[in-house]
Amino acid sequence: QVQLVESGGGLVQAGGSLRLSCAASGRTFSSYSMGWFRQAPGKEREFVAAISRSGSGTSYADSVKGRFTISRDNAENTVYLQMNSLKPEDTAVYYCAQGTILGLRRYEYDYWGQGTQVTVSS
Repeated sequence: QVQLVESGGGLVQAGGSLRLSCAASGRTFSSYSMGWFRQAPGKEREFVAAISRSGSGTSYADSVKGRFTISRDNAENTVYLQMNSLKPEDTAVYYCAQGTILGLRRYEYDYWGQGTQVTVSS
């Protein structure tokens, strides 16, 4: 059974940083791409970043490009999202997801975590 468990969310002031982690179990981590999505109140879940199986390929939403960095440690079965220069509009529940391709769309991912809240105050 695949499990994805996010951690690292919290409350931070605008301009600050947070590092999210997502620990995966249940199948061979290095065989799957990983993604981060977020959902703000009243809005649809949107793509944030994705990373390929080896970590050599990444993709970012325009809204976070240059501020967020996705990485992974296949030995630790963990994917990370380093978030710098945070803005109030980054406030959302952040979800990690696992899929077979370096996807930008929700349907391209098979499994999802429960999410971790990130709140950025102005």
